[in-house]
Amino acid sequence: MRFRTRPALRRIALTGAALLAAAAAVPPAAASAAVDAGAARSPSGGGLSALVRYTENGVPHILAKDYADLGFGTGWAQAADQVCVLADGFLTVSGERSRWFGPDAAPDGSLSSAVGNLSSDLYFKGVRQTGTVEKLLATPAPAGPGKDVKELMRGWAAGYNAWLAQNKITDPACKGAAWVRPVTAVDVAARGYAVAVLGGQGRGIDGITAAQPPAAAPGAGARTGAPAPGGGLDPAAAAEAARQFFDTSRYDMGSNAVAFAGSATASGGGLLLGNPHYPWQGGRRFWQSQQTIPGELNVSGGSLLGTVVVNIGFNDKVAWSHTVATGTPVNLHQLALDPADPTAYLVDGVSEKMVPRTVSVPVKGGAPVARTQWWTRFGPVVTSLGAGLPLPWSATTAYALADPNAVNLRAFDTALAMGKARSVAGIQDAQRRTQGLPWVNTLAADAAGATLFTQSQIVPRITDELAARCSTPLGRATYPSAGLAVLDGSRGDCALGSDPDAVQPGVFGPAKAPTLRDAVYAENSNDSAWLANAEHPLTGYERVWGNTGTPRSLRTRGALEDVSAMAAKGGLTVADLQAQQFANRVPAGDLAAADAAQACAALPGGTATASDGSAVDVSAACPVLARWDRTAETASRGALLFDRFWRRLTTATTAKDLWQVPFSAADPVRTPRTLNRSAPGIGRALADTVAELRAAGIALDAPLGEHQFVVRGGQRIPVGGGTEALGVWDKVEAVWNAAAGGYTEVVHGSSHIQAVGWDGSRCPVARTLLSYSQSSNPNSPYYADQTRLFSGERWVTSRFCEKDILTSPALRVVWARERR
Repeated sequence: MRFRTRPALRRIALTGAALLAAAAAVPPAAASAAVDAGAARSPSGGGLSALVRYTENGVPHILAKDYADLGFGTGWAQAADQVCVLADGFLTVSGERSRWFGPDAAPDGSLSSAVGNLSSDLYFKGVRQTGTVEKLLATPAPAGPGKDVKELMRGWAAGYNAWLAQNKITDPACKGAAWVRPVTAVDVAARGYAVAVLGGQGRGIDGITAAQPPAAAPGAGARTGAPAPGGGLDPAAAAEAARQFFDTSRYDMGSNAVAFAGSATASGGGLLLGNPHYPWQGGRRFWQSQQTIPGELNVSGGSLLGTVVVNIGFNDKVAWSHTVATGTPVNLHQLALDPADPTAYLVDGVSEKMVPRTVSVPVKGGAPVARTQWWTRFGPVVTSLGAGLPLPWSATTAYALADPNAVNLRAFDTALAMGKARSVAGIQDAQRRTQGLPWVNTLAADAAGATLFTQSQIVPRITDELAARCSTPLGRATYPSAGLAVLDGSRGDCALGSDPDAVQPGVFGPAKAPTLRDAVYAENSNDSAWLANAEHPLTGYERVWGNTGTPRSLRTRGALEDVSAMAAKGGLTVADLQAQQFANRVPAGDLAAADAAQACAALPGGTATASDGSAVDVSAACPVLARWDRTAETASRGALLFDRFWRRLTTATTAKDLWQVPFSAADPVRTPRTLNRSAPGIGRALADTVAELRAAGIALDAPLGEHQFVVRGGQRIPVGGGTEALGVWDKVEAVWNAAAGGYTEVVHGSSHIQAVGWDGSRCPVARTLLSYSQSSNPNSPYYADQTRLFSGERWVTSRFCEKDILTSPALRVVWARERR
């Protein structure tokens, strides 16, 4: 990559400024011609090109004349920052991990939940072998992707390839690696497909690729077609396993977001704070950019790596964020097998053959591995959903996994349409037209002061009536607990049906999605839609969307307390959003720390019995808990002690034993509460925690940041925030390594954070922060710069308007171009 000298850089940048200024006054066609004229000043030699202007922290502002060129600039700039992570992901979706890294190594988990390379490859190689992605690309819109998105994908692949051809890789993760290769538009689409099925087939890959039929039972007699009750599974155990499998608090993704209406703000415009919790390593990281086609598109925000659009972001009129939703994105069909053939199943008494898909995977250092997967009209046969929910394939019964997102390649269309929206009404319309979001909610606010919460995700059309009429015994246990319907696959009248406003059969149309418009605040922290606004609960939706009247997480409870108080105060600005992001209040501490300190002080002789039976003097812990400021700031003393204690206590103690005041659906934000000081396990949790910290040489009152940190470039960077168990808005989940000093690396948590509002000027007021920084290359200047900002609770002032881009002291400009 060659950067221009400063005078030339300014000339090119001013060309871009002229283009955008012209775009405000001339038709899009004329603006495109102006971009063409600007591009001609650089010797591109024909082909695709884009102007990439970098400002502080390596954020690229990509200017192009059309969607193919915009995709080109995006692919180029993503490769410059994340080439090794991207190349690794393309190996995944091409089914080639075993070839390069061996069958037993584990993927990074960003594109599926497969535990090993072999099962990952068998699944993704099967997707490619059957042309699944190509068929979806060929499906006319709106059921398939639109022309503009296809052009973005074509351009993205060309930009990525051009960067590979014109630059040397310096990232040690793949420098000189033979597995880094050019890609095609189908590869880019396949990566989008993997993200779409991440909550469905992607979570069931091990059970799909392991599914093999039993031998046919000799002399089997005639059957009625009714499935065997429960498939031999214990319904109660299956219900709990399903609940845990679909529990969003256990995911390595989550989020908080809140939208405030103009009635609560100082300017009368809306406010939006987005705080998605995503992995800090691997292919599900966010990457920041601004994408501009004069007269057509101008949007800024975060993109999941390998995607061609801004997924979470803002323009000059509206801002939005996503949170992982509670809608169950799949269902099961329990199959009654043909007595003469365990690879055939009965529907209304008629035998129907499964479709075998034999997939061969090349393996490093060995012969290729071939295995057959079995597909039905409902989807693939699956023999488990996680380790806790086995679904055995017997001579009489099998289970098929129905995932409606397996025919959904529209997420890019939805994101693109949202980026072009001019209001929250426009956001709703974008989602209604494209219907591409697979597993997220949307919260939005606009410059006019309107707000939106909507759970417009793709979920199977499971009505409560259908579940009651068609559930098998297993389904009658799993549907109430987890929204997982297990339907009788032997009955044609148990088909999912269609909604008239749905773009594909078998899913709910957008009119059925839980939605809240223009509330003074709308908030979500990965619980269901029920309490998007605690004063105006949403009810009446089908169970598959999520539950109502059940306990909320501490993160939801703390968030609702905070944002309702903010709305009541009024006069809010972007600065208030920034303060909320880093308040680092620990709701669990507010609820329990004082009682825990008193329970500690009441222990006879100040000692407690640890799990190993030893007596531990815990008396020094009592005053630390009492004096702790109830925050998870890096300077907080007592936060680490409470965190380690609370994890142990809540893991071993049921809610009914933990709290004196039980949960009440009439008071869901304030209950349960009041720690039971006599709860079994308090003494043991204190003893184990004190023993652990002393053995590690960690003082009981050590500042949190001394023992919760990441290491970048050989330097420790302290990290504030807290875990799901603590309920902290600024969530971080870290790896505990006492020998290395405590929490030594963040696995997932706060990622692409944005606080956005409007003050009546032409430019949005936006502050952003990418917690893990823009590049994963340790040789990049953007490897840890924003991580240090995150540590110090400092923000990046977004440069959205052209005048702000051109006046950046860090401005550098690249004409990214193909060379033919």
